[in-house]
Amino acid sequence: MRQDKREHRIKSVAKGSIAEELNIEPNDILISIDGERLVDVFDYHYMVNTDFLVLLIRKQDGEEWEIEIEKDFDEDLGIEFETNLMDSYRSCTNKCIFCFIDQMPKGMRETLYFKDDDSRLSFLQGNYITLTNMKDEDIDRIIKYHLCPINISVHTTNPELRCMMLHNRFAGDALKKIERLAQAGIEMNGQIVLCKDVNDGEELKKSIEDLSKFLPHMRSVSVVPSGLTKYREGLYPLKPFTKEDAIEVIDLIESYSGKLYEEYGLHFIHASDEWYILAERDFPEEDRYDGYIQLENGVGMMRLLYDEFVEAIENTSEDNIKREVSIVTGRLAANLMRDFASMVETKFKNTKVNVYPIRNDFFGETITVSGLLTGKDILEQLSVHKGKLGDRVLIPANTLRSGEDVFLDDMKLKELSNGLNVRIQVPRNTGESLLYNILFENDDKLEDNGNFVYITAYPEIGGKDE
Repeated sequence: MRQDKREHRIKSVAKGSIAEELNIEPNDILISIDGERLVDVFDYHYMVNTDFLVLLIRKQDGEEWEIEIEKDFDEDLGIEFETNLMDSYRSCTNKCIFCFIDQMPKGMRETLYFKDDDSRLSFLQGNYITLTNMKDEDIDRIIKYHLCPINISVHTTNPELRCMMLHNRFAGDALKKIERLAQAGIEMNGQIVLCKDVNDGEELKKSIEDLSKFLPHMRSVSVVPSGLTKYREGLYPLKPFTKEDAIEVIDLIESYSGKLYEEYGLHFIHASDEWYILAERDFPEEDRYDGYIQLENGVGMMRLLYDEFVEAIENTSEDNIKREVSIVTGRLAANLMRDFASMVETKFKNTKVNVYPIRNDFFGETITVSGLLTGKDILEQLSVHKGKLGDRVLIPANTLRSGEDVFLDDMKLKELSNGLNVRIQVPRNTGESLLYNILFENDDKLEDNGNFVYITAYPEIGGKDE
């Protein structure tokens, strides 16, 4: 029998949960709650947030159970479903002129080519969406459930220009949904991917002015430069930004952020770290980032890392332990890592810290962030320093697939460790964790300091790769 898409298969049941007590089991089917069919996870969470409900469950033998449940209002049932969304993911219907996926080489794992534009992932994972995939009823559900914040890829408030940039004739009309959300009091964050000679200059000025009208419901907007790989044949002829361009972008943004802060208590419009590095300007002080509201878009990452590192080194006692450590970084953060190395070597006289910025040969030299480095590029470029890397090599956590020991090109961490014949440690994305990984040689010491390396690779030269 074909399963109705509004019926949801249960993947697992938490031990000691309400669901377990009621003999609900994995592979049972949730048909309805209080007689209503569920579209996705948001319907589920909305409906179970009550003190009384009725579940209709189909058991594996086909028998249907109607189960009445009394519980605390916010008490969870302990059910997990086959997919986080309880529904299929919505793919992107746009073809943006700056789309990074369109600039990827062939032959990588299939999941890397999937373009999502699903509003539900905005709430669950913080993804940015264009609104072009959303119908009026989708907006109605967001307002009904008061789901927020919703993160929106705006790019421009010029409807005609937005249609051109997204290659979608409905992209301009989608902007009207922002106004509906604001009127309903839904908290939003925005993003502008800036393309040279397209949506910068006067168009950027207009976008800032238009979006600031939605304050305080639109809490923040980040401006990030478009990422350009070497695989752009047949795509829109985008040009890279120069130092002079970066200075102009920062000056424009800061001319608005100060005034908006005075009126709303929010700086609202933020330039990503890349602009400051390209312009060779100091990063803004912590207070300018409004609680690092746009951190995942690369806004304030460098400032936060710097402040954490400085605080950690000030609170760490000097020692005379002899050690040598190498740090792998993208070219974007190279100077910051060199500053950290200098601080460590100044305070810990017997410590040597090597910094190795890795050139991105895989995507092209214009890609300078560490999160897009591949295992192959790291291995090839560090191999010339083999035997001179010290006690261990530290690599950024964002070079690895989340929760796994695999790089973007499917190279495993152990392969890199074996290839370089050196121990590899992966600090957390904090300044404190980075410092402790520099100073301490083993996991026991790290744990004593309240920090840990969540992935550690050891060379197994001549051993069996499991």
